[in-house]
Amino acid sequence: MTATVGNQDPEGIARALRGVVRGEVDFSAAARALMTMDASNYRRVPVGVVAPRDAEDVAAALAACREHGVPVVARGGGTSIAGQATGTGVVMDFTRHMNRIVDVDPVTRTAVVQPGVVLDRLQEACAPHGLRFGPDPSTHSRCTLGGMIGNNSCGSHSVAYGTTADNICSLSSVICQSNGDIRQATLARGWQGAPDALRPLIEGELALLRTGFPDLPRRISGYAADALLPENGVDLARFFCGTEGTLGIVTEATVRLVEAPRARALAVLAYADESAAAEAAAGLLPHGPLTVEGMAADLVREQAGLPKGGAWLFVESGGDTPAQARAHAEAIVRAAADGTTDSLIVDDPTGQRALWRIREDASGTATRMPDGTEAWPGWEDCAVPPARLGPYLRDFRGLLSQHGLRGTPYGHFGDGCIHVRIDFDLLSETGVRRFRHFSEDLAELVVAHGGSLSGEHGDGQARAELLPKMYGPELVGLFGRIKDVWDPDGLLNPGVLVRPARLDENLRFAVLPRGPVDVEFAYPYDGGDFSAAVRRCVGVAKCRTESAPSGGVMCPSFRVTGEEAHSTRGRARLLHEMLAGEVVTDGWRSTEVRDALDLCLSCKGCRTDCPVGVDMATYKAEFLHHHYEGRRRPAAHYSMGWLPRWLRLVQHARAAGVVNTLARVGPLATLGKRLGGIASERRIPRVAPETFSAWWRRDLRRRVQVARRGGAARFGGDGPEVVLWPDTFTEHLAPQVGRAAVRVLEEAGLSVLLPPTRVFDYRPDGLSAVAGLLPSRRGRVCCGLTYVSTGQLDRARAVLRRTLDLMRPVIDSGLPVVVLEPSCAAALRTDLPELLPDEPRARRLADSVLTFAEALERFAPHWDPPRVDRPAVGQTHCHQHAVLGDAAERRLRERAGLDGELSGGCCGLAGNFGFEEGHYDVSVACAEEQLLPAVRAAADGAVVLADGFSCRTQLEQLEREGGRPGRHLAEVLAEALGITP
Repeated sequence: MTATVGNQDPEGIARALRGVVRGEVDFSAAARALMTMDASNYRRVPVGVVAPRDAEDVAAALAACREHGVPVVARGGGTSIAGQATGTGVVMDFTRHMNRIVDVDPVTRTAVVQPGVVLDRLQEACAPHGLRFGPDPSTHSRCTLGGMIGNNSCGSHSVAYGTTADNICSLSSVICQSNGDIRQATLARGWQGAPDALRPLIEGELALLRTGFPDLPRRISGYAADALLPENGVDLARFFCGTEGTLGIVTEATVRLVEAPRARALAVLAYADESAAAEAAAGLLPHGPLTVEGMAADLVREQAGLPKGGAWLFVESGGDTPAQARAHAEAIVRAAADGTTDSLIVDDPTGQRALWRIREDASGTATRMPDGTEAWPGWEDCAVPPARLGPYLRDFRGLLSQHGLRGTPYGHFGDGCIHVRIDFDLLSETGVRRFRHFSEDLAELVVAHGGSLSGEHGDGQARAELLPKMYGPELVGLFGRIKDVWDPDGLLNPGVLVRPARLDENLRFAVLPRGPVDVEFAYPYDGGDFSAAVRRCVGVAKCRTESAPSGGVMCPSFRVTGEEAHSTRGRARLLHEMLAGEVVTDGWRSTEVRDALDLCLSCKGCRTDCPVGVDMATYKAEFLHHHYEGRRRPAAHYSMGWLPRWLRLVQHARAAGVVNTLARVGPLATLGKRLGGIASERRIPRVAPETFSAWWRRDLRRRVQVARRGGAARFGGDGPEVVLWPDTFTEHLAPQVGRAAVRVLEEAGLSVLLPPTRVFDYRPDGLSAVAGLLPSRRGRVCCGLTYVSTGQLDRARAVLRRTLDLMRPVIDSGLPVVVLEPSCAAALRTDLPELLPDEPRARRLADSVLTFAEALERFAPHWDPPRVDRPAVGQTHCHQHAVLGDAAERRLRERAGLDGELSGGCCGLAGNFGFEEGHYDVSVACAEEQLLPAVRAAADGAVVLADGFSCRTQLEQLEREGGRPGRHLAEVLAEALGITP
């Protein structure tokens, strides 16, 4: 019997589960949509999701599913690349509750963990004892121990520490019995805990088991039944690793720990090409390295920090002291010298992390070819004996060429294990046929080189169909008999590894629309195709990290809630299912997608931090536009989305004082916030009594008057002219930032202008430029940010067109445009050309945008900023990080003596997000992650830098008592110059 959902009643299954499971049972469309895919090419729609609280819950759920004939799939971080974390029955999500580190014992060097524990959390718990878990996949910040056990994961340190199976002492599992019972068993050495029928089955096939398996370090394919041979100690725990949840479900594991080197050094060896690097890798193993990782130049976005070459080996060495580690690395460099083109040794931890990030991000960057073409897994991690790696890669390249395909290998060269994404066309019937034929040919090539179809990520659906090519029909038949002993009803993860579905079935792309989707943004990096933009998310799940990487941003809402729906990947999955229309059936009107996007801060962190460049802020704006098209919007879309309009009305009415007074009257403020959809905990920002532009005009008149009286009136420097953009926040809420920027730019010798406030039309009568300009309508420039972030894209486009009309003289003259507010600068750089792709002026204006620091660096390169000589704390604005970059700001701070690194993450206010009703707690939690702790821990006299109005407002509102105000870098420099206006 094989379990199947078939004609089962989902509601009846859900009721049965809720009656016996104490954890969550969720059969909603959103929960199911989130679990349809992992990081593979495959998609299977589950009937529901269960988040068990403990082993008893797991057993109870299995019993209920068995009674109803419903299959069960265990799932951790969902980073599997072969399709084994998807299923059509009930998905068990272990990340929600069963994610504890039960014990770390430094004496025995073991740890007891639940399956939902993220690897990095275990490493952090072990680090104080000088210990670590050896295997470390590149997804270490989000993969779980349960998933690593299921797939027998390895990682970059496997040349030193082996696979997960090499580091397991015992496993607690829930398994099925032939009599219908569900029981818990402990698996270690010996036959205890195994089904009764397993031992006679194995002992009857000893000859086959002794001759049927290739001997290589990365043999992950199939069942490791040779671990049950008497000469191998009948190791049930080792055998169980890599069974991909098809034999039982792990509920707890006792793992071995290894001593972590007290010091490390990283030797980066450059080679002419990947073949040369592959040939050299095996020769470095006798020197005892911790890693021998390889990658080629076309996987590297920027080669900054890497030695010059076409491919590299990352070879890590350890020692008791930094000197020992470096000496070890130097010995490796000397041993490799004959074949290298260059080399580099890095022994500081920060530099090593930066280089390792390049290698770890390859799992995402490999999904795009250099020309932007999509590339996919499927043959992600074949392995051959390390000494055969060079010849195998040459043959592999030849096979790619023969099939008209492209791919860039990288991975664990020291173990002969190669990762690669290939530009398969998985959207057309012809492309899918090519995918199948290539897979069949490559399986034969791998076997010809004595290799394994899987060297790390398991067989799943991607490779299991081809296991007979590697093992032969007799051994594969034995795998099926082993499966029947452990899982007589075919309950556990059917269609995977044993009796698998065809490798070209269940492809996740098959359900997507083939025609274009009508959208507002241009999606220039995806050929204008919204489906292609959504396909960018391949499930690598870097957005699911539980703590922000140093200097990174993505994904703040996931780190607060821990919910898949609030990760970048989760939202992309829901959008995928919205386009598919099978699970999420309401299209753009979907409440499931709306609710998931509600907690997206539009921080744009994923645009840079996601290895494949998913831009969820843009997708959110697109969705909101369609979702509310022709319908009434939330109140916050009118109150904060239309903020530029309301503030201009306040200005024209000269009502700033009245508005500020009313905002301080409790009942009126409460009523106003309720009507505007603003969180009751928030204070309404104070409107400046004088706008920045008004000050500009008044200051200009003052200078003219001084000049007329014969005084020395300064009208800016004699250097280049720059146009200072009066964004909404600087104009109406923080004009002191604009005033400070004017003074600093002028002190640096620049002439500062403001954008025109009238649109000029050319007469068609051929008069001269001056005579032919006639003033038309008045207006103010605006980047449209608040309209974009609330999805009011028609209005945003109208605002941007008016802005282009106003800015025409500036655009025509080619003047640089300095934007002080990072979010507005980012909107002009990206949203403007992507909303108006057919308007040449949009691209020209976007290209002219500079930040304050960029303007000083480019147009006043010889100006010396004042020395502040104080420590600096604060946060790089998330849009600055994601779109603009902060290299110029870092250099300017360094020249001014502002020492210290600004924190990553997001302040949590994020424009309108933190002000919206229902977002306050998430907003505060985001601030508490990095920004607020950094400010509180700052030394006395430290400068708190926050170039974004949102960041400054968040600091002001959350650190009101005794807190230090955040300031724009321009304000700090102006104060140091003694010219604060």
